[in-house]
Amino acid sequence: MTEIRFGAGDVAAIRFAVSPLGETIGSLRALTDPGHHPLHLDWIRAARPLAEDLATELAPLLDLVRADQVPIGLTPPPACPLADLEEELATASASPGPELPPLIAAVRAWWRAAVQPHWPQMRAVLEADIGYRARQLAEDGFETLLDRLHPSLSWAGDRLVADDGQTDTLDVRGHGLPLTPSVFAGHRVLLPVAGAPRPHVVYPARAVGTLWERGHQAADGLARLIGRSRARLLAHTTSPASTTQLAARTGLSLGAVSQHLAVLRDGGLVAAHRYRREVLYSVTDLGTALLGRD
Repeated sequence: MTEIRFGAGDVAAIRFAVSPLGETIGSLRALTDPGHHPLHLDWIRAARPLAEDLATELAPLLDLVRADQVPIGLTPPPACPLADLEEELATASASPGPELPPLIAAVRAWWRAAVQPHWPQMRAVLEADIGYRARQLAEDGFETLLDRLHPSLSWAGDRLVADDGQTDTLDVRGHGLPLTPSVFAGHRVLLPVAGAPRPHVVYPARAVGTLWERGHQAADGLARLIGRSRARLLAHTTSPASTTQLAARTGLSLGAVSQHLAVLRDGGLVAAHRYRREVLYSVTDLGTALLGRD
């Protein structure tokens, strides 16, 4: 088994983060091994022609993905909760290794072709998972959080133990431990390899089966109460989102989203908070109650 050891202050530095770069690499794993990713078969069928169009550019990266030999430098731990791809690629570019520039170019091309068009839905699933884990942490503490993160993981006093058939021992060494939900992790946890300068853990996000559903179906009663567009918009704020993201998720115009959000906010159904350069909207307890969700 693999053990990840924590120092006295490391547990307090555990954090969650979303990684567009990690999901882009993960999507290539799904593409090359569809049998282990049945929930993504529709996406895989649509992505195959895109991969054929980019065959020359993707070839070196696909070879490494198939051999499970993606360089550590290409998968750095996300530096902030909602990193964007270019920020992560800038970090990867700073890693030593002459092989990285063509791989980074391949990642960028694949992201634009096959992942970015679906990123709003993917990010919604990932952020919803983080919201669930945050509530679990607040209610039950770190030990329960880590014990329930995945069936193969357990907390053992001062270390996180993974029943993965390996015999590695990793040390957080004061860096904290980013926990990164993934829609493409399948059923397994992805642990850092021995020697990784900054360990992080990638685990399967909850509710990945909802990813390719064709939108949220607002309850008829709520739709009659506040209008179908507002009910649909409210359903999409169960994970924090900007007006641009909500427009992409719902198909509404930016102007319509802004107008509906103003009404929902005045009614106490959504709240707004600023993160970096974005204003993110999320459903309140009252809005959650109206949606009929726990």
